[in-house]
Amino acid sequence: MLIQPEKLGHWIKNFYGYGSWNAKFWFVGYEEGGGDLPEEVADKMNYFFTKHPGSVEPTLCDIRDLYKQVRFPYDGPKSEKFTTLHDYRFERTAIQHNVWKNLVTFIHGYRGKKLPDLFKYQLNKFATDNEALIQLYPLPSPHNHAWYYSWLDMPEFSFLKSRTLYEDHVYQNRIASILKNVILYKPEIVLMYGMNNINTLKNSIQEFFPGVKFKMTPATKLEIPQHHRTDLGGTTMIITTQIPALRHNRVETGFDWLEFGKKVKTTS
Repeated sequence: MLIQPEKLGHWIKNFYGYGSWNAKFWFVGYEEGGGDLPEEVADKMNYFFTKHPGSVEPTLCDIRDLYKQVRFPYDGPKSEKFTTLHDYRFERTAIQHNVWKNLVTFIHGYRGKKLPDLFKYQLNKFATDNEALIQLYPLPSPHNHAWYYSWLDMPEFSFLKSRTLYEDHVYQNRIASILKNVILYKPEIVLMYGMNNINTLKNSIQEFFPGVKFKMTPATKLEIPQHHRTDLGGTTMIITTQIPALRHNRVETGFDWLEFGKKVKTTS
């Protein structure tokens, strides 16, 4: 069996993403990307189990180190260029990640700094010390939102029979762990993007931080995405349904993440 129960359970409980909890900028995506092939999922879980065997707490790992251990999961012409995910994202011939590019753009807009070479930043700096790339839900899932885990014959993981059961099972522990670490590490910004459960998230945050209130800022077409904002004792929390990338390569679905960063800063 490619995916082993002990490693699967370890991943679900302890894997929270990449980078450092000490980072000033936390980017919380809806879920870990990938998951098209069981080999890719197994490679990630095997690495994490070996590298962080004693983890019993929310763990962020080294994305470059992990990607070196994960086979490139796609067929076609790209399979001749890339052997691992590290080749695909962090070597000189890598492909630029559109979401990461816009997250880095957001940072520089917030800080009022000139944009760096975004591709070089991806290769050398992204998700090291300055950014944490965190996942609300841990299991790798493809862009088409297919749910491939229902086929696992593991009675101890009966909640994997559907995405809804899985999300209901892990949500409370995941959001509580993230919010506890907000208190502990005090990041400057937490940007939760691509979220389809805005009201649930807001309720969870208000239960954890009694008295906080959210302000909703409507979208400005092609510039600022609609978002919900609050202050958590010096940490700015932003929640948006938008993903920092064009949908289906349609420009009318995009926003200016440099201007978004500036907007967040000037209204703080």
